[in-house]
Amino acid sequence: MYTQAMDTMAPGEGRKAVRSAEEMQLEERFEARIDEGDFIEAKDWMPEHYRKTLIRQISQHAHSEIVGMLPEGNWISRAPTLKRKLILLAKVQDEGGHGLYLYAAAETLGRTRDEMLDALHTGKAKYSSIFNYPTLSWADMGTVGWLVDGAAIMNQVPLCRCSYAPYSRAMIRICREESFHQRQGYEALLTMMQQGTDAQRAMVQDSVNRWWWPSIMMFGPPDDQSPNTAQSMRWGIKRMSNDELRQKFIDATAEQAKVLGVTLPDPDLQWNEERQHYDFGAIDWSEFWRVIGGDGPCNRERLGARVKAWDDGAWVREAALAHSAKQQPAARAA
Repeated sequence: MYTQAMDTMAPGEGRKAVRSAEEMQLEERFEARIDEGDFIEAKDWMPEHYRKTLIRQISQHAHSEIVGMLPEGNWISRAPTLKRKLILLAKVQDEGGHGLYLYAAAETLGRTRDEMLDALHTGKAKYSSIFNYPTLSWADMGTVGWLVDGAAIMNQVPLCRCSYAPYSRAMIRICREESFHQRQGYEALLTMMQQGTDAQRAMVQDSVNRWWWPSIMMFGPPDDQSPNTAQSMRWGIKRMSNDELRQKFIDATAEQAKVLGVTLPDPDLQWNEERQHYDFGAIDWSEFWRVIGGDGPCNRERLGARVKAWDDGAWVREAALAHSAKQQPAARAA
């Protein structure tokens, strides 16, 4: 998912400060509401660590949607048909909209959009590691839709029941659109595998080989290496653990791969009748942490593109502010 943030906090973050008796009473009421399954609104009292956890998760989710436009954007002009170009244009536009929904949700927690974007541009905030991998062929547009958006949906559907109501409401619409993205990616691959040439089928297999392992890393580190998961689940921010979601994703995609006719690049992948789940091989977590730390194939390229876009758009923001300032006296006079 695009919410690896909760698993990558700096050491010492989230430690509880000394609380007053009033704060302890407020927290007891908050915990009782969580236990009852209530949704927390922006104006409701909430523990500061709950607020900070949400800001970190939602803002980095938003960053991931915005940065996620980049691996696909450079393929719009190279789409093989007008139909595929229109689909990709619509998808990239959706991702921009998702980022805006999420920035707006994070703003309800007291963080400004400028602050969030500054954190992204200066490298203080993270985004999903998956977007630091290159898209090398047209087949990657299908594989990103099938695997990357598929993993995102697996993570994001439970967020429709997140305890923070503004985030929950935003996720309902986002998940509907992400479902389309996953389906169109799968359909594009199915078309190439069933109607394409041998070269196109080889291109699809190569793409799946490159994206499989990074996609299952999207769920974050194993539960025993994710110290923040328990608290996030206690608060109803997360509804399922990293390992549960990863297993669910692998079980689904292993069956879909059979229909596509592709081989997933894991020799240890096999159905376990006793567990009623697929067993799978060891994940290279050193690669995950290396990419999260800024040393992935495209980290510098992605961040550089975002900073350049922000700088190049400065005149638009300034013009919009100037126009708004001119309209205010007229509005007051009316």
